[in-house]
Amino acid sequence: MGSGAESGRVAVVTGASSGIGLETAKALARQGFRVIGVGRDAGRCAEAAAALAAEIGAGGGEAEMLRADLSLLADVDRLADEIARKVDRVDVLVNNAGGMAREQAITAEGFEANYAANFLGPFALTARLLPLLRQAAARSGGAGAGSVRIVNTASDGSEMIPAINLEDLQNLDNWSPGAAYCSGKLANVLHARALAPRLAKDGIVAHSVHPGTVGSNFFSHTPESVQAAYGDAPKLSPAQGADTVIWLATAAEPGESSGDYWFERARRKPNPLVEDAAFVEAFWQAAEKLSGREGVGQVVNGPG
Repeated sequence: MGSGAESGRVAVVTGASSGIGLETAKALARQGFRVIGVGRDAGRCAEAAAALAAEIGAGGGEAEMLRADLSLLADVDRLADEIARKVDRVDVLVNNAGGMAREQAITAEGFEANYAANFLGPFALTARLLPLLRQAAARSGGAGAGSVRIVNTASDGSEMIPAINLEDLQNLDNWSPGAAYCSGKLANVLHARALAPRLAKDGIVAHSVHPGTVGSNFFSHTPESVQAAYGDAPKLSPAQGADTVIWLATAAEPGESSGDYWFERARRKPNPLVEDAAFVEAFWQAAEKLSGREGVGQVVNGPG
């Protein structure tokens, strides 16, 4: 195990090479977490690693960046194995990586790339890291229930889609950049809602968050129509966008509930589909089937 595995709290933050993810990783490092950031681009990962090192300074904490493409489930598995070799617990998992594609692309594994990056990869990573999250919860001691957190960065795009076809989660029969993004972000909200009852006995909390419209690298990859629509709109700084993410990961209040959708440190009404318990369960089963991770939802018996 790494030197921080036994003594300190561990946070895994995806999409940590820039924007909201990097600001979240910095804040958690300042709070004393051993931070494992995840990014896809080698150059940005190197820059983020330097920024994290500067943030920690002489404080004695630890932070590092790992590379992974979360649109590839094989890479997710490799990443999970690498994390498990480094630490024996994960106290906070921030599923922050994601974006909007300009064009449809199919991965080497046969998945629609944007949906895979926004949802299937985080879904699979969460499942693979559950043993480490449960280890942290079992050892939380005086920290109490709710000290171990899963935070999914979603979007108000999740509120804009009227339906999800459970037979075609990836929208392969009716694909567009907007539909791919909005359905993936709604999937992030549904994922947190479905995790809440599954992890309640473990004392693990799961939430999703709309961070607001943030001026970050996100817009450089979006279609021209999206750039035109949002180009002159007011935008938050990455630090401002990360505020509620960090709060959900560490503050006392969010530890008292689970499965909620948040904006500016307040509960926000989610897409009506999220309030339909039968649909949430049906979605979970469809996600398991699509990802080939059947059984990952059978985690209700506590640590073991």
